[in-house]
Amino acid sequence: MKKRLEAVTVIMLNVSFMPNTKSAERRMRSSLRKQSQNRSIKSRLHTLEKNYLQLLGAGKKEDATKALPGVSSAFDKAAKTGVIHRATADRKKSRLALQLLRAA
Repeated sequence: MKKRLEAVTVIMLNVSFMPNTKSAERRMRSSLRKQSQNRSIKSRLHTLEKNYLQLLGAGKKEDATKALPGVSSAFDKAAKTGVIHRATADRKKSRLALQLLRAA
């Protein structure tokens, strides 16, 4: 009965294979957990970036200046844990800072 429940769980998560070994089964569960966590962090990054750009677009330079360290910190943390590449985080932080300078 337990195997049947696991198969149903795997189907609901859109995984197209069944693991052949116990270690593969553990790796699949682990990778699904990591995938979920990474998706959550990336979603938060996109939201922070979008909110920052909305502040700039609305001409609220003071608020954007206060928000930039938080956005930069979030990108650094995501790069540190491997969610995004370090160079990607650096590039995005640089471009966001340049946009703040140009908004003067």
